[in-house]
Amino acid sequence: MTTHTITAQWDEIPENADDRALVEGRAFRTFRCSCGTPLPNRAAAELHASETGQCTVCLGSADEEIVPGFVRRCAACAATGRRNVQLVWEVAHGEAEQVITLDLVRGLVDGFPGPFRLSEVADATRLTLGLPLGRLPVGPRVRDLLREMEAAGELVMLSAPDEMLRGPSVVLYRDPQWQRVSPASP
Repeated sequence: MTTHTITAQWDEIPENADDRALVEGRAFRTFRCSCGTPLPNRAAAELHASETGQCTVCLGSADEEIVPGFVRRCAACAATGRRNVQLVWEVAHGEAEQVITLDLVRGLVDGFPGPFRLSEVADATRLTLGLPLGRLPVGPRVRDLLREMEAAGELVMLSAPDEMLRGPSVVLYRDPQWQRVSPASP
């Protein structure tokens, strides 16, 4: 049986690199597999991972290196490195999008008298829907909806980043805090 250990190595990252391509597009990396299969780019590495039953996000390692030196456990496969777990989580994310709606989160946020944290809204969502821990990816879905409300001008984030991973353009918030924006008086 052939072992398929896919590794990623960082290329030189230019100062003016597109941070979105770096983080979301996973650019500036080269890939190789211990079996010798050519992996000229990220798409080839993901295809090979899929063909060998490994998670296509972390490529089977159970960890993601977001930027050089910052590693986190893979959320796509629940840090297992396995493709079957990744597929289950993708279905769960789809279900969360159907069940955890913007109107639901907006209603929960309205119940907080002042500033609130992501974890508080996620816990309230889980309680409101009667979801046990781990049933759906509640936190990521709630985070996305809070960011959507922030972009629409309904909320303002009060938290400073917990870590700057690549200057001020790539930052990490662990449990950010928001506040509702008061409507302007006529």
